Amino acid sequence: QLVESGGGLVQPGGSLRLSCVASGFTLDLNAMGWFRQAPGKEREFVAVVNWSGRLTDYRDSVKGRFTISRDNNKMTAYLQMNSLKPEDTATYYCARGHATWGTRVSDYAYWGRGTQVTVSS
Repeated sequence: QLVESGGGLVQPGGSLRLSCVASGFTLDLNAMGWFRQAPGKEREFVAVVNWSGRLTDYRDSVKGRFTISRDNNKMTAYLQMNSLKPEDTATYYCARGHATWGTRVSDYAYWGRGTQVTVSS
């Protein structure tokens, strides 16, 4: 399973660091991704990191503000979120990919239950 943590309420311009710990399976060469879903909206891609951590990609609206990383020894993926905006408010999910890369929901096999991020003054 995957378990996310680190969400919460933060003011605009603030920062949060999300963590995602895997148990019961290894991360191996699979991609790790972060997605988010706001009420009434579809789940959307946020960021992906390959097995080595050297390749990453982000949705345009978070580029330059969010950083994805992973520590395979700790079976953990991270999402550092800076300069948060109200439009970043959503439930954030981490996921392990079927393969080495992916930016679509269908590219991911295992999902956490999510952690809520609320950006508001």
